[in-house]
Amino acid sequence: MRQFNASAMLLMMLLHGCVNDDQITAENPAPPLIAAAGAGDARALDILLDAGPPIDVRDACLWTPLMKAARNGDMDITQRLLQAGASVNLTDKGGYTAIMLAASNNHREIVELLLKHGAKVNQAELTNGWSALIWAAKRGHLETVDSLLAHGADSMHRDFQARRAIDWAIEGVHKTVVARLKESTQ
Repeated sequence: MRQFNASAMLLMMLLHGCVNDDQITAENPAPPLIAAAGAGDARALDILLDAGPPIDVRDACLWTPLMKAARNGDMDITQRLLQAGASVNLTDKGGYTAIMLAASNNHREIVELLLKHGAKVNQAELTNGWSALIWAAKRGHLETVDSLLAHGADSMHRDFQARRAIDWAIEGVHKTVVARLKESTQ
């Protein structure tokens, strides 16, 4: 087993502590714009956007409204946020971006939209070194894998365990994804 010093352990706990909404409590609520985006409440979102709060407001985990909408696969909210000027490549405490969240949840249309708005296709998060392609391959999301590859995703990228997207797809027994990733390297 790997050995970590105390500060590395603290960093890992902080990074992993924000994967879900654990940090959002009554004492530390999500900013209203993030709450509206996460709930898919277009009316509230429009009111808040018209009022002019910063579009890229952050919660305790450094999530943005765009990250919530992308994770949820909410095309309408994602489009509204992008039209209002949301930054597409911001990261949370773990280094996750909106495109990673969309790819890991098989929201291909959101992935495509984020790519059209300049999302970095090969950015990797900080906890495992996973890119959007690794997330999609690991979970067997063929259409999302296809979209990422079509936009230049690096199928040879290795995570912190020196594993590529194809290695994760093989482990998950995602045969069609494995075949597609093999095609991409030929």
